[in-house]
Amino acid sequence: MHTGTTRTAFNATYITGICFIAALGGYLFGFDFAVIAGGLPFLQKQFGLDAYWEGFVTGVLALGAILGCLVAGDLSNRFGRKPALLTAACLFGLSSLAMALAPGRDVFIAARGLAGVAVGMASMLSPLYIAELAPPVYRGRLIAINQLTIVLGIFFTNLINYSLRNQGDDAWRWMFGLGVAPAALFFGGLLWLPESPRWLIKKGRTDAAKAILSKIGGAAYAQSTITDVGQPGRSDKKVRYRELLNRLYLPAVLTGIALAVFQQFCGINTVFNYTPLIFKSMGASPDDQLFQTVLIGAVNFLFTVLAILLVDRLGRKPLMLAGAGGLCVLYLLIAWLLQQQSPSVSWLLLSAIGVYALSLAPVTWVLMAEIFPGKVRVQAITVAGMFLWLAYFTLVFTFPVLFETFKENTFYLYAGVCALGFLLVWRAVRETKGKSLEEIDNLPVSH
Repeated sequence: MHTGTTRTAFNATYITGICFIAALGGYLFGFDFAVIAGGLPFLQKQFGLDAYWEGFVTGVLALGAILGCLVAGDLSNRFGRKPALLTAACLFGLSSLAMALAPGRDVFIAARGLAGVAVGMASMLSPLYIAELAPPVYRGRLIAINQLTIVLGIFFTNLINYSLRNQGDDAWRWMFGLGVAPAALFFGGLLWLPESPRWLIKKGRTDAAKAILSKIGGAAYAQSTITDVGQPGRSDKKVRYRELLNRLYLPAVLTGIALAVFQQFCGINTVFNYTPLIFKSMGASPDDQLFQTVLIGAVNFLFTVLAILLVDRLGRKPLMLAGAGGLCVLYLLIAWLLQQQSPSVSWLLLSAIGVYALSLAPVTWVLMAEIFPGKVRVQAITVAGMFLWLAYFTLVFTFPVLFETFKENTFYLYAGVCALGFLLVWRAVRETKGKSLEEIDNLPVSH
């Protein structure tokens, strides 16, 4: 095993550069995720959206993402991780342009669904690519870079939305259209990326994989990794999704799906996507509503940086437990303060964002890239990703109606979900800090 290799053996500059480029898919994920918060007030006026259509326009991104996960899994297995990422970059650019030019509600919804396909592909492929390339000692923080680029996408998008708020009724077209620029940057960067060495090994292209691995950590590290992954070409046989039901794989698959659903049903993305709606209920002006999205983006960024520093030191499980427990308590306080119409609720909402950014947001993606057995990793990540996006759609589609009906009591529901999530993490999550992907395959199911 190569987990004991000293840190100085690795080409940190090369590794980090590759991972940042791969993680630019996360920036575009963050852009499409966040742009709706600034654009929604304009879209309500432009297309006459009621609570139902407000939820559907927001949530259709997730429906596209479900399809994107399926497409990404097949493309990346057949042609490689790099071609699949290039396809996602093209879809990001095309969908941004189509949303900006949409003449009506239905065309806009279709274009946002296409953006969702790109988001689904990037959400699966970027962490997978990084996990397959990164040395174990760095893997947690390098996968978490993907989350950092997501929050940078959210922050800069919120900032741009705020700056465009007074640019007329068509300001939303600029908000969505500006996604073309980072999509082009992502595509250009991907052309420089090497293919995943683990994919190359499994396709029998050992010499190409060895050249990449040697550049990452030297000849000894390259040979050790090739030995760990196994015989070249042994995985050419197509793995079918029904193999996920095999008792050898099913516990890890069910754990991954449960974590993916919990990351969404914990409720925090309602704060990201519906900040104006929540603060409007408190009497905030439109300018203040959009300014809150900027503050949320800043807090999200700062705590994600902290998560990158801690995920390989403290481990995955402690951070997940802290996140689930912390959000449960904060939601109870948020619901109570919303009942009191207290302005202090904004600080608690920011605290909830910080807790989520430190824990559930990045660590769930890290675990989903790590815990699945190598033979079925792509298929398992695909299925878990589909469940994640289905859960996201359910969350954001139902929130406007729930909040309109139950107001602040909606957050009591999310507090209950977080309590259940705490128990899930306590019972089912295995600590994977510092272990190679092949060592993780041999861990007990839970402890």
